[in-house]
Amino acid sequence: MPEIKLENITKRWGKFFGVDNVSLDIPNNSFITLLGPSGCGKTTILRMIAGLETPTEGRITIGDKVVFDSNAGINVPANKRKVGFLFQNYALWPNMTVYENISFGLKNINEEMPVMDVEAKRTADMIRALGNGAKVKEIIEECRDKNGKLDEKKAYVKLIDNYTLSIYTAKELFGLKLHEAKDPNVRAKEKLAEYEGKLSAIKAKYTQAGKDLNDKFEVLKDGKPVIEKRKLTKEEIDSKVRACSRIVKIGMFMDRYPAELSGGQQQRVAIARTLAPEPQVLFMDEPLSNLDAKLRLEMRYELQRLHVETGSTFVYVTHDQMEAMTLATRICLVNNGVLQQYAAPLEVYNRPANLFVADFVGNPSMNFVDAKGKLQSDGSVAIDILGGIKGRFIPAGSIDINEWKKQRDEDAGAKAEAEKKRLSVKGAVEKSNKDEIFKYHVQKVEEEDDSIADAPVITEDDYVIGIRPEAIDIEADGKIETKIYGAMPTGMESTLKLRVGEFLLTGVVFGSSIYKIDQEEKISINGNDILLFDRKSGRLITAGRIEI
Repeated sequence: MPEIKLENITKRWGKFFGVDNVSLDIPNNSFITLLGPSGCGKTTILRMIAGLETPTEGRITIGDKVVFDSNAGINVPANKRKVGFLFQNYALWPNMTVYENISFGLKNINEEMPVMDVEAKRTADMIRALGNGAKVKEIIEECRDKNGKLDEKKAYVKLIDNYTLSIYTAKELFGLKLHEAKDPNVRAKEKLAEYEGKLSAIKAKYTQAGKDLNDKFEVLKDGKPVIEKRKLTKEEIDSKVRACSRIVKIGMFMDRYPAELSGGQQQRVAIARTLAPEPQVLFMDEPLSNLDAKLRLEMRYELQRLHVETGSTFVYVTHDQMEAMTLATRICLVNNGVLQQYAAPLEVYNRPANLFVADFVGNPSMNFVDAKGKLQSDGSVAIDILGGIKGRFIPAGSIDINEWKKQRDEDAGAKAEAEKKRLSVKGAVEKSNKDEIFKYHVQKVEEEDDSIADAPVITEDDYVIGIRPEAIDIEADGKIETKIYGAMPTGMESTLKLRVGEFLLTGVVFGSSIYKIDQEEKISINGNDILLFDRKSGRLITAGRIEI
């Protein structure tokens, strides 16, 4: 499957930038989730890659083919990009069976492809199955009901699944009636000789014509497949339908109509229909949002398995950060049309690039604590937090925070200069949906209305400490005194609201202990994944630990 490359992709409507100068490299066989709040631009990015939306400017490459280039005037239509699209609405034809729904798009394919000898393939499949006549009989006999009546349709499905056959080959194999033979191996051996002779004759015909067959039974000339514009044969269509149905485990529902299926089964049919044309890339736009919570969890496992089995590249849109964390090889987090971070799930969780990412990823959400800080000669930061608690933030690695701030200012200057240059070009427009530093929330007992409060004066001594709930531990020798403000036990853990003066912290405590409201405790902030953010830019400076 191909690599996908986006270079400086922008999509705007007037002065509103839905996607703003996004560049991405999506590796082969990856599972990428486009994550962000509603209206952030994630679906627009997906639709532009698929060809369902035209970018205002930029360049998109799928594999070695440029499918969009605003400068070169290239815009390959969606039906020529060989991509599959799965929406949250299954959109199955209600008057068609499952089989007909999956095969519908395959019947319309008419393009250049290798010529295939269907008869040779069916003959080879029969030879493979006839290697053990007793096994064929055993499979068929399993399809009798309690009264001994044989269910032929069920037998076809069993033969298809066991030998990876088309329905036509399964019917032919059933028609040999090995299940009625006293010694099925003897009959199978007789028939095997006939089919081996037939296959030899087919191959000899090609040899005489200076051609050959490969292991896929494609016709070769001079060692290369013979290509012609054609439609898929019924045998090819059936093989693709059966292969996809096996992957998503719906082989037993082929004769049913959508109304006779559960939501999860309908979604599996939609996935199979999307996979059947063998798209280069599979795009999914919140495909699980219409399912209930339990079924959504089950389908996440199915999508993981599907990704591995197909070897395809998946690009998946969701606003559910838990879905993104559990499915993705890399997360692409977007806000206001701007790429915020593109990294592996655990990196996004443990080292969020900025305050927005830190707040959006994680459940329960990260605790944000305002801090006044002074740099120390040893590289640590003396901090004042939570209404007067003194401590030190000690970086986990070597970092010069003064140098970091110098680079921050240089980056801001370069960005401003680049924007000035962009606006100087004829036809350029200023972005109406301005980018702003994320307004993080500090939990307090008495909440304040930020909309009427005066904007704070931010200095170089202002920082934000980010603390994941699991980093807060209740310990007898803890240095911070607290009261239980709220407790929500879930069995193996409890989510706690902890009051420290006028502030509230969220903690997750593992175990089955019972906590009472206003119960006095002591807490510690542990681990090396405490985050230090620059309040001026909202960007992550470094991770480390806190000493109180």
